[in-house]
Amino acid sequence: MLGGLLSLLAALTFALNNAFARRGVLTGSVMQALAVSVPFGVPFLFVATWICGGLPAIAGFSTASLLWLAAAGIVHFCMGRYCNYRATKAIGANLVGPLQDLNIIYSLAMAVLILGEKITVLKVIGFVLVMFGPVIVLNKPGKPKKQEAKKSTFTPVYAEGYLFGFLSGVCYGTSPILVRQGLLTSDIGASVAGSFVSYCAATAVVVLAMFIPGNAKDVRKLQWSTARWFAVAGLFVAISQMVRYMALAVAPVTVVQPISRLSSIFRIYFGWMLNREHEVFSPKVVVGTVVSLCGALVLSLDAGYVESLRDWPQWLVGALQWRWP
Repeated sequence: MLGGLLSLLAALTFALNNAFARRGVLTGSVMQALAVSVPFGVPFLFVATWICGGLPAIAGFSTASLLWLAAAGIVHFCMGRYCNYRATKAIGANLVGPLQDLNIIYSLAMAVLILGEKITVLKVIGFVLVMFGPVIVLNKPGKPKKQEAKKSTFTPVYAEGYLFGFLSGVCYGTSPILVRQGLLTSDIGASVAGSFVSYCAATAVVVLAMFIPGNAKDVRKLQWSTARWFAVAGLFVAISQMVRYMALAVAPVTVVQPISRLSSIFRIYFGWMLNREHEVFSPKVVVGTVVSLCGALVLSLDAGYVESLRDWPQWLVGALQWRWP
């Protein structure tokens, strides 16, 4: 129960991050977004770790755990966030969401192969629904109506957005496996400390990236009005990652990842409130997102719990009891 609630909070705050980051990349660059949002999480998570009593846990992490957590931070907060912000800049947060839902398939496959978690019939059904959602969204868009064209000032760059949206999903699907490998305890304070370690590693990579010609110059051009959007996005994504690490400490990947994809629904509402002129709000996007969300919810169900709800036919009970491998 706690893992599910934490995953839901992670989804809500991640969607807020996407909405604010979307507003920032309208006038700023992806490198500027990383330079503000990634280091922003370090002091926040240091304080959170101190409050949760997790600072002593850092000294107790083994070298292997530190390396796993550092790798998770680099993959998720640097590579994944870069791809996410670039895709969001190209096609908007609404279109990126269903693409990122594909990371559930990848995460669960890795959870089975690496962490020894089990696949059930419900998860297979969820796989199909999650896969079908992006198919609806990525279908060739029709010509917008004249009234809609007047309201929107945004022209998506589909090829770039689809590519980096898919890559962000791969990164976001890989990081939970790395986190689970690094967090060998269910202690909440230690899990927050783990997120702090990951953010420190990611920040070090961002600082090193400043030595690449052109990056530092680009960041120095950052305007205060744009920096504010990135700072708020950085706050919400830091909260999201903190509670996601907490969820992964107390619940399996096969529960945390599906529920976290509720962010696809939340981002539509937040996008409508903040960025309605800079997003794609078509029925196809909404339907595709809802289908993917239904798949995510099915993936989060426990077959034993569903079986206990009522007296199901024997063939259905047998199907619910199937496990692989």
